[in-house]
Amino acid sequence: MNREVTLPLIVDDRGALQVSAADVSKLLRTVGARWLHLVEAGEQGLDEDTVAALTIELAKLADRIDVACIAHSSGTQ
Repeated sequence: MNREVTLPLIVDDRGALQVSAADVSKLLRTVGARWLHLVEAGEQGLDEDTVAALTIELAKLADRIDVACIAHSSGTQ
């Protein structure tokens, strides 16, 4: 299954980005890591397989953001 994900970006009235892509990808990875930590700690109500799958998808999205930013900054879009 390959779905495109569009993330809205926060820009000011001059078009300047207010949240860096590095911060967004770091946040995605941090959320996944926190979920895994909760599962490992035995948090009730969390399905290990679901958390693992979601964490993988968050990491993939973070990777895609990073790759897109690298391509943009190197002019290879």
